[in-house]
Amino acid sequence: MKLIAIVGTNSQKSTNRQLLQYMQKHFANQAEIEVVEIKDLPMFNKPESKILPENVLALAQKIDEADGVIIGAPEYDHAIPAVLMNALAWLSYGIFPLLNKPVMITGASYGTLGSSRAQAQLRIILNSPELKASVMPGSEFLLAHSLQAFDGEGNLIDLETVEKLEALFTDFRLYVKMTAKLTSAQKLLHKEAENFDWENL
Repeated sequence: MKLIAIVGTNSQKSTNRQLLQYMQKHFANQAEIEVVEIKDLPMFNKPESKILPENVLALAQKIDEADGVIIGAPEYDHAIPAVLMNALAWLSYGIFPLLNKPVMITGASYGTLGSSRAQAQLRIILNSPELKASVMPGSEFLLAHSLQAFDGEGNLIDLETVEKLEALFTDFRLYVKMTAKLTSAQKLLHKEAENFDWENL
């Protein structure tokens, strides 16, 4: 199984990136996880030519070729970071790599809430007509007090936290396999996404 893990921040030092890197290492015998950055994507400007930047197309191709996607979502001001919103805007502008793509959302925060509001917002965005990703239900992984959550080698310290993450990742692998079989409506959904236009509602 091949998965793409998107670091949903442009922060140079992020516990969300650290969590995805831990998953990449910890689940190496269960899936190939590639951690990808979005910090260098240009600001979305809705080009009339519909010609997308090369790094956007490269990211879209990685997602398209992957079996599923993991998104590490920090929380800023009760919302996802602007850089993540920017990436999703590009990934829904005339291209549809996330259409019906299984997605697992994770989040780490310095406080007690573990990016819960950002994760809720991200679910709504991923369900929008232009994206139509298939987010695994009931799969919130909220890593609270993330500055104290890792040891010097980047491993999660708390055993119960590790067990919860392992259980959710096992469910996600099953969800990816199940979603791969749900193809009956995929062409219709793709057509709807192509034809959707907020300006002509």
